[in-house]
Amino acid sequence: MTRRPPRLLEDFDPISVERAIAELRAGRPVIITDGDRAGLIASAEAIGDELALALADLANGHAHLVLPATRLDRLGVSRQTPGSIALPRIDLERIATLSLKVDAKADAPIGATSVIDRAGLELAALALLIPALVVVPLTTQTLAGEALQSVRAEAVEHYRRGSAAKLAIVSRAPVPLEGAEKTEFVVFRGGEGLRDQVAIIVGTPDMSAPVPTRLHSACLTGDLFGSLKCDCGDQLRDTVKEMAANGGGVLLYLDQEGRGNGIANKIRAYALQSKGFDTYEADAVLGLGMDQRGFDFAADMLRQLGISRITLLTNNPAKIDAMRRAGIDVTAHRRIFGRETADNVHYIATKRDRAGHLVEER
Repeated sequence: MTRRPPRLLEDFDPISVERAIAELRAGRPVIITDGDRAGLIASAEAIGDELALALADLANGHAHLVLPATRLDRLGVSRQTPGSIALPRIDLERIATLSLKVDAKADAPIGATSVIDRAGLELAALALLIPALVVVPLTTQTLAGEALQSVRAEAVEHYRRGSAAKLAIVSRAPVPLEGAEKTEFVVFRGGEGLRDQVAIIVGTPDMSAPVPTRLHSACLTGDLFGSLKCDCGDQLRDTVKEMAANGGGVLLYLDQEGRGNGIANKIRAYALQSKGFDTYEADAVLGLGMDQRGFDFAADMLRQLGISRITLLTNNPAKIDAMRRAGIDVTAHRRIFGRETADNVHYIATKRDRAGHLVEER
C-alpha cells in the first residue's frame, strides 16, 4: 500500500495563496474553498459602488461581515474569537461603520465564523489590509465560470509556517555607511509575501562567540524621516555605530512595518493616536492585535549566516523568547535606547506598561 504523504505537505499550496494576497491587495475579491463549501471574500476597505452591486446580486441577502475579536470588543461585544454579522443588504455605510468607526456599536447579533471566514481574516492579515471582510457563501453552481482566484482554506492556514522555510539569499555586497564603513548588506527573499529581508553585517563579528544582534522592524516614518513619535530611527543608527565601534555585529532589517500591520494601517493608527488613543488602543480600533509579527524567519536568516549564538540588542522580551523558541542561543541581551521627546514619551511608556518593554534601565 502506498503511504500517504503528511497532510501539511499535501495542503501547502503557496502559489495560490500568494496570488490571492495580490488579488486582495488589488481590491479584487477571491474565492476560498473548504471541502465542498466555498465563499467569495472581499476586503471591506476595497468595496466600492460597482463591487457592492455585484456582491448584492450574488449574495441574494445571505452575505455577512467578518470581524476579529479585537474589533468586536470595540463594538461592545466581548469575545475571544472572531464573529460574523449578517448583511441582508450590502450597505457600504453600515459596513464602513462596523469596520472602522471609532464610536460604532454592534447593531445585530454576532454569529459564529466558519473555516472559510477565519482563513479570510488570515489572508487579509497577510495582505496587510484591515481585518474586515464581506463574505458571500457560494455553491458549486455559482462557482461555474468564475475567473476569480481560488485558494483552499487549508493552504492559507499553513502558509506562514511553510513560507518561512523558503527564505534564501539572493544578493549581497559591501555598502559602507557613515560611522560604519566596513558593512555588508545581505538580501534574503521568501517568507510571507516573498518580501525582501536584509541582514546588515557590521564590521567583522567573531562568529565563534555570541554575535551582537538586533532585530529591527522597518519603520519608514522613524528610520527614514526622523519621526518624533517613536524611537526607532535612533535605535537603528545607534546600533550600527555601537557595533562598528565594538568589533561588529548583525542587524536584521525586517519588513514588518507597524508591528506587522503595514504602512497603511500604521498611518490609520497614527490618525487615531492624534485623537488621544495610545498605540495599542489605536490598533484595537482597527481590529488589529497588539503585535502581528513573527520572528521564525529571522532565526533562519541568522542560521544561514552561520550564527547560532547571539547577544540580543533589544528592549522587547518577546523577541528574546521568540529567538530562543526558534533555536537560537540568546546568551545575553542589552537595552538599546533612543531619545525621549515630547512626542514619543507616552509611546515609550505605553510599550513599557502594556507590552512589558524594558525601557526603564536608562
